[in-house]
Amino acid sequence: MSTIGKKLLQDPDPTPPAPLRTACSARSPCEGSSESVSNLSVAVLAGGLGTRLRSVLADCPKILAPVNGKPFLAYLLEHLADQGLRGVTLCVGYRSEQVEAVFGRSYAGLRVAYSCEPAPRGTAGAVRLALPMLESDPVLVMNGDSFCRPDLSSLFRWHAARKAAATLLLTRVPDTRRYGRVQVDDGGLIRAFEEKGGHDGPGWINAGVYLLSRQLLAEIPEQAAVSLERDLFPAWLGRGLCGCPSETPFLDIGTPASYAAAEEFLSAERKA
Repeated sequence: MSTIGKKLLQDPDPTPPAPLRTACSARSPCEGSSESVSNLSVAVLAGGLGTRLRSVLADCPKILAPVNGKPFLAYLLEHLADQGLRGVTLCVGYRSEQVEAVFGRSYAGLRVAYSCEPAPRGTAGAVRLALPMLESDPVLVMNGDSFCRPDLSSLFRWHAARKAAATLLLTRVPDTRRYGRVQVDDGGLIRAFEEKGGHDGPGWINAGVYLLSRQLLAEIPEQAAVSLERDLFPAWLGRGLCGCPSETPFLDIGTPASYAAAEEFLSAERKA
């Protein structure tokens, strides 16, 4: 965990955190209708270096990894378009010019904008940099190097019904060791995160899809390298951090082995 993460967890300031607004606001109606979802601002984390994939991708950004003849990120963007979203902001960094050359300013009916970090800032720092470009409350944040097929209207309704400050989509896998494990109570509040390499066996994992309140996002330190997963999610325990369980199939392409499985996985998903 970074120094910033430890400081957030220790919270040496005796003043308690400001009470969080609910997810419902004038910026974003809470009916959970398809119209509400279409108005969500979307930030896709697309700046990863893809170090573990260099042996199979060379200098290609991870999100541009070819799968069945098109970039991996294209599958995620097409799903967003199918769900009724209107636009997306790609949080880019490594070889950002390649990403923009592929997707341009529109793709699959989505308006595409770019927030380019001048130096690596971590997943949280990248979203904080893009925040002026994101208008809704909450903001939908997604990892660009993983794929699942969530029903975003259902996720939004679940989030709004609990008046959550932040909701993580969870999915169940047969072995959590590679991903870490998320512990939730019966009401959906997240109680703990277990590190990667811990308990084996089935359990809930973070699926890389989040609804995050603007108030929480505004608290992220500017111009700093901060991780959502390692630094902020543990620090937000007890502040309305919820986990929405789902049975959606999940894939990330973080390793050569998981990337090799992407072609079959996404072919099966397309037929589903």
